[in-house]
Amino acid sequence: MDRLDNMRVFMRVAELGSFAAVARQADVARSVITRQVAALEAHLGVKLIARSTRSLRLTTAGADYLERCREILKLVEAAETDLAGERQEPRGLIRLSVPLSFGLRHLVPLLIDFNLTYPGLSVEIDFTDRQINLVEEGFDLVIRISTHLPPLDVVRRIGSSHLLVTAAPEYLRRHGEPSHPRELAERECLIYVPMHQDGWSFLVDGVMQSFPVRGRMRANNGDALLAATIRGLGISVQPSFIAAAAIEAGSVRTLLDDFPMPELGIYTLLPDNRYVPQRVRILIDYLAARIGEQPYWEAASPQRGAPAVPARRQSPR
Repeated sequence: MDRLDNMRVFMRVAELGSFAAVARQADVARSVITRQVAALEAHLGVKLIARSTRSLRLTTAGADYLERCREILKLVEAAETDLAGERQEPRGLIRLSVPLSFGLRHLVPLLIDFNLTYPGLSVEIDFTDRQINLVEEGFDLVIRISTHLPPLDVVRRIGSSHLLVTAAPEYLRRHGEPSHPRELAERECLIYVPMHQDGWSFLVDGVMQSFPVRGRMRANNGDALLAATIRGLGISVQPSFIAAAAIEAGSVRTLLDDFPMPELGIYTLLPDNRYVPQRVRILIDYLAARIGEQPYWEAASPQRGAPAVPARRQSPR
């Protein structure tokens, strides 16, 4: 008998708590079900079910194996569904979580194009910068932007962005332009929290160093800080995907271009590394192709084409 069939029978016995009940459902003799479970135990070399005249219970090995069976059979069923789906137009819902500013500025236009390209696929978008539990919250895909690779196995990098120090021309006329990161401690800085609240990191003499900053305005949204920067309130660090339009318009200028900051990676995170549904693979490939490692927003960056700067930190000398 097929091992997958034996696994399915074992799962039904564990769920119903009875060989006889499974036999009645399958319309076969009880001995057929018993033999299938026994064959599985013989193959594995362990007892999965402890039997008595009145009841049965899973052994410790049986409980562990039951969870593995559920995972394996879920993958098999999903793979079969996908293979059937590849012969047809992709269909289904994709639930994704995206960062607020990046999502509104850049992902929404791409997702509109995606919907037009794949009319059988639907997207449900959650805009947030908070940490997401993919499994508990039921997301198929999460997009996050970070200087560090997220601590997950299921990650694909689909693009990048440079961090840039920016200030309005009016602010620079009033206060002058800093020539070294250490001078930032004496300037009014607009601080992104929690990422940059402990200082701003720059590559100085080949070493990544953190320099203290201070300021009267802190926010957890880059667009809010950009608005304050344009108004001349202070100096802010902006990802190129937020600052590009303001730089091109002359509303802000980049500073300290000789001292690169860590590069940001744009990552897709998945809840499971064993199986990725076809509809999700299609979206990831689409975004990776449209964004790429030299995205259009990098045209305004003085760091465009420069080697990636690692995010290691040391105290300033």
